Amino acid sequence: MLLHDTALLYGRYLRQSLRSRFALLFGVLMPLLYLLFFGPLLTGLPLGGTGSSWQLLVPGLLLQLGLFGASFAGFAIIIEKGQGVVERMRVTPVSRLALLLGRVLRDATVFVFQAVLLVLAALVMGLRAPLAGVLIGFAFVALLTVSLAALSYALAMRMETPQTFGPAVNALTMPSMLLSGLMLPMTLGPAWLDVLSHLMPFRYLVDAVRDAYVGSYATAHMLYGGVVAVGFAVLAVTVGTRVFRTVGA
Repeated sequence: MLLHDTALLYGRYLRQSLRSRFALLFGVLMPLLYLLFFGPLLTGLPLGGTGSSWQLLVPGLLLQLGLFGASFAGFAIIIEKGQGVVERMRVTPVSRLALLLGRVLRDATVFVFQAVLLVLAALVMGLRAPLAGVLIGFAFVALLTVSLAALSYALAMRMETPQTFGPAVNALTMPSMLLSGLMLPMTLGPAWLDVLSHLMPFRYLVDAVRDAYVGSYATAHMLYGGVVAVGFAVLAVTVGTRVFRTVGA
């Protein structure tokens, strides 16, 4: 029943996304602009890491796509709450875990598709990375999306209006972006900032994907990044499911 319910809800929300092709493509616009206007500035600069500037920038942009896109996914459920959709679903025997998984798996599908578009554009501009590394990057984007979308839906379930939800998400996403080294390696900064960034879980994901893009798979960064990504996803889905079960019950 869990698989059936999840597939049913996943299909429903995926069809909604496919009907909004403009939003589907518009979501990749901001990382694409960074790629077009910021990437060429880094060419040839000593960035303190292995690989080219594209192999440092593109992994950060991929995770930025998941960070900002998935964090604001909760806006949709606030609208559904206002229309009574959530309550109508909750009075059915559908699994509460499926109510969450159907949504977050749709989000993961959408953002991986957008990540593919971003990588294709980067290849045209000069990115060179092994296929295995690119696929690993997509896996990290999917895990990050599942984690942040689950937490976003959980937060939105506890809020009544977009006016309260938006500032709360902004207050969390901006420090996450600045301290995780999405744009440039944190090792370029002062030592205290590099140490502080290790308290941010996204830092480990960024380092892991950058290693994958230069073909280094058996590294500590890959191990830590994989453990953090999977553990964060499990924790976020657990929290999200609990909120779906309890809020308004």
